[in-house]
Amino acid sequence: MMTASITDNLEYKENKPAVTLLMETSTTKEIRILMRKGQEMKEHKAPFPITVSIFEGSIDFGVNGEILQLKKGDLIALKEHVPHDLFCTEDSIIRLSISKFDTVQRVESVVHNKE
Repeated sequence: MMTASITDNLEYKENKPAVTLLMETSTTKEIRILMRKGQEMKEHKAPFPITVSIFEGSIDFGVNGEILQLKKGDLIALKEHVPHDLFCTEDSIIRLSISKFDTVQRVESVVHNKE
């Protein structure tokens, strides 16, 4: 059994989203992304399917030329290699579920615009 809290030890960064690995299971890595209003993650792709859950706040989620306004409680799942971007419209807590075979470093590289 494993446990984690998406709301413990919240440390937002002023200039870029904050990425924290919450837990790693036999099939996924569960990541918390903290974003302040106005922060963004530029267009990128994941090498495996992902699920994005909005725990608190709201974001504009760009995918396939469309901008979806996701708010607290919303989820979106994408297949691998689908270009997408995020723009934070309200301070947000986001849960990102990625494949066990994906890396937290890749997510951090998106935050640092290096992908």
